[in-house]
Amino acid sequence: AASAPKPLPSSGPKSLREMPHPLATSSSEEMGPALTPSPDLLLPRSIADKDLSLPNGTPVDTSSPASSSSLLNRLQLDDDLDVETRDLFVTVDDPKKHVCTMETYITYRVTTKTTRAEFDLPEYSVRRRYQDFDWLRNKLEESQPTHLIPPLPEKFVVKGVVDRFSEEFVETRRKALDKFLKRITDHPVLSFNEHFNVFLTAKDLNVYKKQGMALLSKMGESVKYVTGGYKLRSRPLEFAAIGDYLDTFSLKLGTIDRIAQRIIKEQLEYLVELREYGPVYSTWGGLEVELSEPLEGVSACIGNCCTALEELSEDMTEDFLPVLREYILYAESMK
Repeated sequence: AASAPKPLPSSGPKSLREMPHPLATSSSEEMGPALTPSPDLLLPRSIADKDLSLPNGTPVDTSSPASSSSLLNRLQLDDDLDVETRDLFVTVDDPKKHVCTMETYITYRVTTKTTRAEFDLPEYSVRRRYQDFDWLRNKLEESQPTHLIPPLPEKFVVKGVVDRFSEEFVETRRKALDKFLKRITDHPVLSFNEHFNVFLTAKDLNVYKKQGMALLSKMGESVKYVTGGYKLRSRPLEFAAIGDYLDTFSLKLGTIDRIAQRIIKEQLEYLVELREYGPVYSTWGGLEVELSEPLEGVSACIGNCCTALEELSEDMTEDFLPVLREYILYAESMK
């Protein structure tokens, strides 16, 4: 994980499997009277029996993924959709450290290639820092209040625990920011947002923040307030039920995240100690001729255990935890 997880309190012994789905029609005393889902949320039963496929003809497996790796592969399907029909490509790379009198920060190169008429040039290359990405997301939330905006990686970093200028942390954040922009690029509405256009093309974004967006900011706030008031007055009952479900879902995921990180920490500590035992048994075998063979066997077994434990820790760190963190961030975005 790029940063230490926020502490989340436990929500009790009840597991997610035991929780009723917010749109379930079962009459439960805890949930109150059964809620009737909106017509848009209901799908014919026959759909579940049909073979689904993506727009480019790729079949979709609707079964649950067997592992975190297969889940990652499924999450990356959107990167392979309609490559030939896309008209906007955005990448984030080349992180650079800037040391100034007042602060030290990292910027990333954002490269854009497009054939859209909304852009004056076919290619742009600008440098952006994390707070610029945060500005973009806030503007998207203001101007598109009815759409789910993809989450950003957490900005909070505990000093002394994670070095935000280390190569590992910077690369982890770069990948997350690249995924953030790619998700916006693939969105049929967000990718045409004027704020997104400015983010990709403006050489000096600070000037535009202070001057060029003054009127648009007021308009965005007006739209936000009007839409927010409308949503509060006319929001269906399903929203409240799903909100409660998301709260508990986030708590459970937070608990899993903390436990997983604790397991990884203990595994790494155990791995350090285990690596010290192998040479000890080898040296012992050299001194005890009669016990040489069994002691070398023990040393070999310890080596195999070290390799297996190291692979297990890497799988959890590289495959499991990133997916888990994305689920937590997306749950917060949905709220």
